[in-house]
Amino acid sequence: MRTTLDLPDATFRQLKSLAARRGTTLKQVLRSAVEKEIVAATAKPVRRRITVPVLKSKQPGSLNLTNAEIDDFLA
Repeated sequence: MRTTLDLPDATFRQLKSLAARRGTTLKQVLRSAVEKEIVAATAKPVRRRITVPVLKSKQPGSLNLTNAEIDDFLA
């Protein structure tokens, strides 16, 4: 499919220069950029495992900490 794209002159020159450095065409650079953007927009976010510090109490079943102590544990 063909489409028209309006780019600022400076952006167009940078794209042409990038294509030349890569030894490819402007069309291939633009297609690659669009495909990468589509993949990034549709990719699921990476889920990261969160580790929570284990806090030991001198009295099992209760944990009396001040906000400052909690901040120290989380730092």
